[in-house]
Amino acid sequence: MSARFQGQSVLVTGAGSGLGRAIALAFAAEGASVVVAGRTAAPLDETVALIEAQGGTAAAFTADVSRSGEVAGLVRRTVERFGRLDVAVNNAGVFRGGAPLADLPEQDWHTLIDINVTGVLLALQAEIAHMRAHGGGAIVNIASNLGAHTRRPGTAGYAVSKAAVAALTRAAALDHIQDGVRINAVSPGASDTSMSLRPGETEAERAVRMKGESPLGRVASTREVAAAVLHLASDDAASTVGADLVIDGGVSA
Repeated sequence: MSARFQGQSVLVTGAGSGLGRAIALAFAAEGASVVVAGRTAAPLDETVALIEAQGGTAAAFTADVSRSGEVAGLVRRTVERFGRLDVAVNNAGVFRGGAPLADLPEQDWHTLIDINVTGVLLALQAEIAHMRAHGGGAIVNIASNLGAHTRRPGTAGYAVSKAAVAALTRAAALDHIQDGVRINAVSPGASDTSMSLRPGETEAERAVRMKGESPLGRVASTREVAAAVLHLASDDAASTVGADLVIDGGVSA
């Protein structure tokens, strides 16, 4: 592995499982000191243990991204622990779906907006405030191919929330590139996580389904999505600003 992030401090939200965990592991493997954040301590501790087992450095902090004080505290604790904040990945998100728009429970809507949209906004504000005062940095938001790129029945609330992440990314990128803060998004499609499984579906059944639903014929691995995130956060993408990189095997092509 390379050491593109040697000496850098990286914050990853929603890092207790799935894509967030894979992203945290990938940054640690390339030399970063990683703060993993989420609402529940136990899975975060598991992520830290996995990073340390591969020789990396990490710390876990709990925070609810829908609460501004907790997000500001998360950035502060990251800097206290590792002395700096160079990269942030705003991955924390939830899925609520399965019903047509007219039957979407109001509480599900509020949960989607509070975490997927307001959570990203609050994280961006706290991260940018620190970065622009300390020489800049890079931020990658995790959106989705559902929303700005494609739609599916029964996912209206989620699609709206992730389309908002794409819009927030572009707006923030334009507002803050002159501050030295470079902001982009990755929009995954179905990946090898529990979120891509339909209720009661096994991984084998998902594999059969994806052969018909995806031009690529399979879900993306979490390592493939993580690789896209690391590219956008690295100096290799120094002139990439406000991009939305879709990783969905051609579904939205």
